[in-house]
Amino acid sequence: MKKRIAIFASGSGSNAQKIMEYFKYSEDAEISLVLSNNPDAYVIQRADNFEIPSHIFDRDEFYRSEQIVNMLKNLNIDLIVLAGFLWLVPDNLLKAFPNKIINIHPALLPKYGGKGMYGDHVHKAVLANKEAEHGITIHFANEHFDEGEIIYQGRFKIEPNDTLEVIKFKGQQLEHQQYPKVIDSLIKKM
Repeated sequence: MKKRIAIFASGSGSNAQKIMEYFKYSEDAEISLVLSNNPDAYVIQRADNFEIPSHIFDRDEFYRSEQIVNMLKNLNIDLIVLAGFLWLVPDNLLKAFPNKIINIHPALLPKYGGKGMYGDHVHKAVLANKEAEHGITIHFANEHFDEGEIIYQGRFKIEPNDTLEVIKFKGQQLEHQQYPKVIDSLIKKM
């Protein structure tokens, strides 16, 4: 039986798109649901394009009820993938899916992680500190931002003339290549 994946995203959903493409014809897993805390997130349209159901929720539903947990359990979700999801995962979800929630972060953790460190904030800080390399981290989610056990890190060199756009592009390419593969390897171990 195919493993079932739920994706949480808050924005455009380019990583979610790559994951949906990767698993579209998979024998091992399927994307069963896309969830977002942002009703205007383009990821909802991307899910619709793949005929994947989506669910939009608010802060009350996420943090003050069991609705999300119950929905995921009713769908027999095996793995939760955070793909540009900006809210901290609540305890009830962490307890219901122990070591089954993964996140991608656009930096080499533990550097440049924590609350407020996402997207351009991360890349600007990396450039400001004149780092020689940058990269991505895929890790298990826990009760703190960007502190869960690391599953994978990918690196690239920052060239002297690299701009914000260039390092953002390099990082995103790495994310798009690696996140689906890491998800696939986790699924195959289940």
